[in-house]
Amino acid sequence: MASTVSDGDGAADRYRRAQRGLSRLLLRDVGRLWRLFSPAQPASFSDWLESANEVVARYGDMSASLAAEFYDAQRADADARDTFRVPLADSPPADQIESSLRWAAHDVWPQDAEAGREPLPARLAVAERRTEAATQKLVADQGRETIRQAVRQDRQAVGYARAAALGACAFCRLMASRGMVYKSAGTAGRDANDKFSGDASVAKFHDDCHCGIIPVFRGQRFELSAHAQEWDRLYREYAAPFPGDQLRRFRRAIAEHG
Repeated sequence: MASTVSDGDGAADRYRRAQRGLSRLLLRDVGRLWRLFSPAQPASFSDWLESANEVVARYGDMSASLAAEFYDAQRADADARDTFRVPLADSPPADQIESSLRWAAHDVWPQDAEAGREPLPARLAVAERRTEAATQKLVADQGRETIRQAVRQDRQAVGYARAAALGACAFCRLMASRGMVYKSAGTAGRDANDKFSGDASVAKFHDDCHCGIIPVFRGQRFELSAHAQEWDRLYREYAAPFPGDQLRRFRRAIAEHG
């Protein structure tokens, strides 16, 4: 008899909490680094970038390790007979980290008079929030990529599902309600919204996204959690019949009925 795995079971919840706990520690250290950020000394920006790069790489490796441990545990629960070594995803390239951090801080030194009308404290606050969101995504993505890589390479894996928290955005809830469909570009939400980054073969994630990845193996049956089933119901009833306007209608259905 096939075993059941769900985006809402205890193991998935514990894994998501572990990754969120890691994110909290990351943001603590990013906040400490932020105190070194000095708009009055633009030349010091490169030193801040280098330090932030090291923090992201260190926490990204921890995220990948957590993901590998979760994958191994899920694989053991599926009674996979053969052995498989989870390949840890590499840290994001240094230029990707730098590009994200430069984007986060680009308004601190405005290039035009219009941007300069915002007081410096307000611009700094925005830059800090963007930095937190961007670094969180870079770190979480390394854990998510570890599981995606494993699913692609493991002969016992049949796919993965997206696990979204109750407070997730409408896009993430919609992607989670699809269930265990993620192993091909056509089901990954490739063209759903260009604001969500990701290559053509994987689900997309945004800054400050805490969605998890749940692997599913041969002999297992995936079952949506109760809240994901409700999201699926809302989508089918209020959004599915309206091609081209589905995400907006789904967002409205959640606001009105969710």
